[in-house]
Amino acid sequence: MAEVTRVPIQPVARGSLTKLWLGVILAVLVGGGLAWAAIPKGLEVETLIEGDGPMIAVGDVAWVKYTGKLASTGEVFDQTQDLPPQIAQVVRSIFPEGSPWEMQEGAMIPGFFNGLLQMREGGKYELFIPADQAYGDQPPPGSPIPPNADLIFEIEVTDIMSQEKYERDMAILQQMMQSQMGGPPGAQGPQGPPQILPEGQ
Repeated sequence: MAEVTRVPIQPVARGSLTKLWLGVILAVLVGGGLAWAAIPKGLEVETLIEGDGPMIAVGDVAWVKYTGKLASTGEVFDQTQDLPPQIAQVVRSIFPEGSPWEMQEGAMIPGFFNGLLQMREGGKYELFIPADQAYGDQPPPGSPIPPNADLIFEIEVTDIMSQEKYERDMAILQQMMQSQMGGPPGAQGPQGPPQILPEGQ
């Protein structure tokens, strides 16, 4: 019977084993970090002040004050406009501060719509919208938004009302404006501040 020559196996020194495991963990973390960096950033809503009112829902009219910025530079490209002084007092006697946004899909860019649906009346938020949920490679002509730009909005939700109440109050406002300005019946009253950039085209 042939004799097997036994070669003594040297155990791995404790320090070497620790270094080996640390190397493996480091490689996993670095690989994971690179993979994380390669993942496109999604829609993010950060609550700055928690609202105590109801959540915005589809079909509502949300009144918001907002400032829109380019995520890459912080440059402001749009914000809630103040009403002209000659109509501000009349409008604010009926409507809250801010701009009205009719919560219907397709009425604004997808990221703004989906972000508002995560907000409450009385709250303040920071909304990050990736380019693919904003304007993608086709920003509005003449706007300062470059193609494929991520956007950030600072948003305060001042009020939420039903579509019916909004339309009823708008009709009252139009009547008040017509009587003040002596306009003919059926003349159109103010339609609220311009809602140019966050709306879809």
